Amino acid sequence: MVPWPPDSTRGIPAQQPEAAKPNPRLGPLMEPIQIAVIGAGYWGPNLIRNFTAHPETNVRWVCDLSEKTAKRSIANTPQTKTTTSLEDVLADPLVDAVAIATPAGTHAKIGLAAIAAGKHVLIEKPLARTVQDGQQLVKSAEDAGVVLMTDHTFCYTGAVRKIAELVSSGTLGDIQYYDSVRINLGLIQSDIDVFWDLAPHDLSILDFILPKDVYPTAVAAHGADPLGVGHPCVGFFSMPLSNGGIAHAHVNWLSPTKVRTTTLGASKKMLLWDDLRPSQRLSVFDTRVDLNVASEQDQRKALVSYRTGDMVAPILEETEALHEVAQEFVTAIRQGRPPLTDGHSGLRVLKVLEGIQTSLANEGALVPLALGAA
Repeated sequence: MVPWPPDSTRGIPAQQPEAAKPNPRLGPLMEPIQIAVIGAGYWGPNLIRNFTAHPETNVRWVCDLSEKTAKRSIANTPQTKTTTSLEDVLADPLVDAVAIATPAGTHAKIGLAAIAAGKHVLIEKPLARTVQDGQQLVKSAEDAGVVLMTDHTFCYTGAVRKIAELVSSGTLGDIQYYDSVRINLGLIQSDIDVFWDLAPHDLSILDFILPKDVYPTAVAAHGADPLGVGHPCVGFFSMPLSNGGIAHAHVNWLSPTKVRTTTLGASKKMLLWDDLRPSQRLSVFDTRVDLNVASEQDQRKALVSYRTGDMVAPILEETEALHEVAQEFVTAIRQGRPPLTDGHSGLRVLKVLEGIQTSLANEGALVPLALGAA
């Protein structure tokens, strides 16, 4: 995995979380970390598969409200125990960590119970359903000295790690805009809207790649519910950035085609990320627009110059992102340190999501964000 670029990313620098307390039994080259996966529906089987394949972990339990679903998820790992009771998992002293893949509204309750039982915790995005719940998770994990990690999976892809590297090295220059299209047909969800479903991906990616002195200062959102399901199925949100740039995203459950493209404009170079084009996910263009002003008093004499140079397609690691998530969780536990996408990063994403909801309730008004308090 590419080392974290020093002094480069994660938006406003939050207060450094207290390091987790190393467990001698789980130090380097010690016993496998015993994992319990909570929730075996949509995302849980992916976690089970990756933790089962990882040489340093063992999936000891799978917990789901449906015993049938739990048993189906361990068809290839019959040694794994199943249960419908969270208490069974948390009472097991051999369980070192839990990975939570349940509906967002249950994340805080399950996570807090696991932390109280002394377990390290990995939570599928979003970290929680409210900022208040997210703050409680972060504080409880720090007080207990356990690792709390948010599963911001895209941050562990080769493409996003390369983008973070290009930003932190200064190759792209100053970020001017981030423009994303994240659309597909379905899956229409009843408990969350399209923003809570798809926007966390772009918000976590921005939190990961932006320099620490560049961050969203506010958010405005517009959504529509043409199906009448009770919440937006189509949405757009924009965020002014602290350096004068802007971030914008289109999220949509009602598109006839699946599109995953992001354009990143900067002062030196520009970048296109097409996640559905495995042969060339990233394209870096030696293209920029410069404005040369003759004098500050006379903008009319400004001269616009355009540079169009070569396009480069960087070589990317194509390992499964969730494998890297599992590796980072293991490493953070063994080293007793905060993971790259820790609870604070999940909390910053929650703050923007709540800002989006406030904007929607106020006809698209611009809502200030206070990410520095994450």
